[in-house]
Amino acid sequence: MRLGEKLRYLREVEGALRGFDREISQAELARLIQKENGKSISQSYLSQIESGARPHLTNSTRLLLAKFFKVHPGYLVDDPEGFQNELMSDLGALEDKLDLWLVNGAERFERDVDLHRALLTVARHRDSRMCLVLLGEILENQGLAERLMEVLRGQAPAASATAPQVPAGKPRRRS
Repeated sequence: MRLGEKLRYLREVEGALRGFDREISQAELARLIQKENGKSISQSYLSQIESGARPHLTNSTRLLLAKFFKVHPGYLVDDPEGFQNELMSDLGALEDKLDLWLVNGAERFERDVDLHRALLTVARHRDSRMCLVLLGEILENQGLAERLMEVLRGQAPAASATAPQVPAGKPRRRS
């Protein structure tokens, strides 16, 4: 991955971590760095980095961006040609790759405690693939995810003598 792609990715993640439904803009990044670190970096400099017009960072800029995004300064360089950030092995199964991907995702979202915990829980499960397929099935049944969250978080109405209600509509069947 190129340095510019990494910076765009970090802006996207930072936007999610700060509760935006979008990436933070280059201008917002420049303002936030100034506000939170008391040091400046221009929007045009960020644009040059992302476009590839400026392929390298000064050491002070690398340290400033690393501090802001809470990443290791060594991350903010181009990866060597053919570099893979996942462990590759002929013995590694699909499940192991999925678990590694989930753990990496959990690390990226460690500030969101609930999401971090959920990703690690799925990664630790003996069949993480099945967990994700199950989640897909739950989400395809309208209202089921919300109802499950209510029940699991103890927000369900007081237990009654009647059996739990099944959502209206015929369940989907796969052929």
